[in-house]
Amino acid sequence: MSAAQGFSTLDRDRVFQELETRVFDLAIIGGGITAAGLAREAALRGLAVALLESADFASGTSSRSSKLIHGGLRYLAMGDVALVRETALERKVIFRMAPHLAERRWMVLPTRSYAGMIKFRAAVTAYEKLGAVEGDDLHQNWQKEDLAREEPLLNTERYPNAVAYREYLTDDARLVIANLRSAAAAGACLLNHAEVDGIRVEGGRASGIEATDRIGGQKIAVRARCVVNAAGPWVEAVRKLEEPDAPSVLHLSKGVHVSLPAQRLPLNHMLVLNQKDGRSIFAIRQGEVVFLGTTDTSYEHEPSLWPEIGIEDVEYLLRPLASYFSVDPPQPGDVTAAWAGLRPLVAQPGKKAKDMSRKDEIMVSRGGVVTVAGGKLTGYRRTVERILDSAGDVLGGKIADVEEGPLPGGDFDGDLERLSAGLAAEFGISELAAARMSRLYGCEAREVVGLGPEPIVDDVPILVGEVDWAVSIEGAAKVEDVVYRRTRAALYSPEASHRIVEPVARRMAELLGWNTQQVSEQVEQTRKQLAVDLSFSGGRS
Repeated sequence: MSAAQGFSTLDRDRVFQELETRVFDLAIIGGGITAAGLAREAALRGLAVALLESADFASGTSSRSSKLIHGGLRYLAMGDVALVRETALERKVIFRMAPHLAERRWMVLPTRSYAGMIKFRAAVTAYEKLGAVEGDDLHQNWQKEDLAREEPLLNTERYPNAVAYREYLTDDARLVIANLRSAAAAGACLLNHAEVDGIRVEGGRASGIEATDRIGGQKIAVRARCVVNAAGPWVEAVRKLEEPDAPSVLHLSKGVHVSLPAQRLPLNHMLVLNQKDGRSIFAIRQGEVVFLGTTDTSYEHEPSLWPEIGIEDVEYLLRPLASYFSVDPPQPGDVTAAWAGLRPLVAQPGKKAKDMSRKDEIMVSRGGVVTVAGGKLTGYRRTVERILDSAGDVLGGKIADVEEGPLPGGDFDGDLERLSAGLAAEFGISELAAARMSRLYGCEAREVVGLGPEPIVDDVPILVGEVDWAVSIEGAAKVEDVVYRRTRAALYSPEASHRIVEPVARRMAELLGWNTQQVSEQVEQTRKQLAVDLSFSGGRS
């Protein structure tokens, strides 16, 4: 197996023992981008770190975003200049840490008039100054002839001008996994599928957490000097484990995305499309699909890993395509993948979800539990710094800074095309497979391919080596973990996702010693979820 550092599902028994016998500085509850970034930063700074996630790492909001590392140009219009500056600057940092997970792309703002282009250009110029953008990354102004070359599907009779500026396309779940692997390499103890069901309190102070392994049923008790609640949409449920009467601080917002085959909507870049209600959505090309999102509606239910996707959500996202593009308007039946996530916004009474700030808020309970609510994917590192300041107060001293290096897979110059071409030439894999391997694994793609360069199913770009890597290096414990969050097949290779479920289960059975019944259960569970994703009226089955 690979010599790369990570956290192996084969080591779960050892992890249980370590969690039970050590006393940690931090016990982190949650497995999204904030929790992962915190585990990495704290471990690099020399703290003993334990992290427990009730489902899989990145299984909630942090695998359901719009996949953008961006400052949020619309927040500038809302007057949130500090947030925009912070996150706009962070784009460069994340690119240096993991260029395969921060791919520079043109974001295109089509306009109906020259005056509209001037207005957008002024906003983008301010945005670029806040983000210290320079050189070849500065915006461009495109007119009809430029658009005919760059985005020929755009209806230039209706939208004859556009401003194109740089944003960064990421893979949110892979960014979480990269942070966790870096944390593990620095000594953090990580466990997924372990639900925290209690916070231990001694002498009025939180002294650890109690959890249940959702795979084997084992009870786990973790001792820690400081507990951090970074459970995203489940923050309030975790708070109530310590303080049953804790006041509500969250407003949940549901964001839905849908994918179409790229041949159905062959875009080249990322575009901003305006809706009649004043909101904007993105249309983003990623490999063989184009995904659209996001909606932003209040979610009035208990948090769910799999929020329902309604036909009205799908129709809303497809609606602007007819006015922007010279193409037969796609219908719900054309959708090949869909996903919904919940954003844990800090509640602002009287405001709609779309108008609420994405700022984080950090609270410390009487018992010393540090809770973080809100925040943005792009600004996760800054949020982590603020959490560590609060955790330092609980621990009794400031936690020293440390110089950060690249994330796993990120130690290269960012030339994805050259990386991809080298993989295709060395291993004889398809250009499509080489391109997706480069973007998912960066400079470690060669190691992953080397574990098994053959497709797991004929004519699909997903390789056998990815399953071995997911289990041995990235902590995948279920078929769903591999299909949804390690290979990303459920999102970006929807036609192949159903076909790979059984071969993935068989390969995982060889690695993890599953019996026939366990294989059948894993196959059934994953196929059922893939079907539910498209169960909205008019969707494919």
